[in-house]
Amino acid sequence: MTDRLIGRWHARPSRLCPHEQRRHSLGVISSIVASGLLLLIAIDPAISTETVEAPETASTAPEIDQAALQKQVREQELLALGRDMEVSDQRQSEIEREIQLIDRDRDTLNSKILTAADTIKSLETKLTDTERRLLRLAENEDTVRMSLRGRRGVLAEVLAALQRIGRRPPPALAVRPSDALAAVRSAILLNAVMPELRVETEALAADLAELSRLKSVIAEEKKSLRGDAMRLAEEKSRLELLLSAKRQERDKTAAELAQEKARSQELAAKAGTLKELIADLEREIESARTAAAKSREAERQARLDQSERQDPFSDPGRLAPAVAFEDTKGRLPRPVSGEMVRDFGQEDEFGSLTQGQSITTRAGSRVTSPSDGWVVYAGPFRSFGQLLILNTGGGYHVLLAGMDRIDAELGQFVLAGEPVGVMGTTKWASASTIGLGSSQPILYVEFRKDGSAIDPTPWWVRVEEEKARG
Repeated sequence: MTDRLIGRWHARPSRLCPHEQRRHSLGVISSIVASGLLLLIAIDPAISTETVEAPETASTAPEIDQAALQKQVREQELLALGRDMEVSDQRQSEIEREIQLIDRDRDTLNSKILTAADTIKSLETKLTDTERRLLRLAENEDTVRMSLRGRRGVLAEVLAALQRIGRRPPPALAVRPSDALAAVRSAILLNAVMPELRVETEALAADLAELSRLKSVIAEEKKSLRGDAMRLAEEKSRLELLLSAKRQERDKTAAELAQEKARSQELAAKAGTLKELIADLEREIESARTAAAKSREAERQARLDQSERQDPFSDPGRLAPAVAFEDTKGRLPRPVSGEMVRDFGQEDEFGSLTQGQSITTRAGSRVTSPSDGWVVYAGPFRSFGQLLILNTGGGYHVLLAGMDRIDAELGQFVLAGEPVGVMGTTKWASASTIGLGSSQPILYVEFRKDGSAIDPTPWWVRVEEEKARG
């Protein structure tokens, strides 16, 4: 660059006298050099003014590999940041005392559980959004750094030229008049170099300012992420205690429950399809038969009573659905916070059409019931992993699969929004998740009417309404 600029010195005439021109140019260029040095040190602290050499041209492949590695490291850091948050013993004791003071009636307990579940879902959404912003900010930071590294060669060449000028400065016109021609040439050279130097330095300064801004924003986002992760850990602890309190209120004996679980597992092992499993359960399991009878009675009552249909979820103490499942279209909350990666009716890798929806979740996310209903099956089933089947009345069933743990029990009536399970840390490999290209846990959701799969989309509440309600 220096040689190129020197070759054009004679094409830039100056309006100042040579002595004034040289003094003005050297003053301005000194500030540019100082800024350039600060920029170089910011890019690479190993650079000093003692030895400045033009960098050799290197392949961009290692830089690309390094960028990919840095992205993986950042993703792991974000996961660790949210995963390693633990509730302090003091805070845990405060939450336990809070739960002990809660009135144990059904309305209060259910209301607290639903509120905690909504808070957890909201925090998980917020954490996911924050992590995405942090990844985008990190990518922008890498782009700025690469831009700065790309300009390092320009500054290195200029600094080398200035070092040469410093060792052999042009003569002062007042001291040696015989060297007037050399002084004029030096002044013209500096005047020719100045515009391009100024442009490059301003670009470098802008990049450095952007880099500083990104660092500040990233620090604030990480601070917010830590706070939300701690709140999430506290809410999960509170929810566990609330669910434990609710389990103590159930009047079903452990012996009866264990016997029904064992029988349902036998039927699951024999059933070839979900339709067969549901039919066998409602024919041979007492709790499933009871759930079917209760669902029919609840639907009949809901059809008779048309007076309170504004909000079917307003009463946390309800023991049956307030309205028929058919009438809850557009009102049901999604069971997890996440992104839908495969919708109902899409063609899968086997050429078949999907019978449900697959939603990515955060590791360890709480799964809530999409609707009021009775648990007719809770346990492993073939390649579905942990499967939960709810009888929601009117011949409808809701299936949730891919969980790591199920917290609902056979025969239990669960409310829409009530926690019923927990996702694992990785994707459960099954026919419903093959080819999704995600290592995140995936919840599989399926709605059935009289044994046939139907599209769940019409039942989900719109995202804007769900956020407002949550």
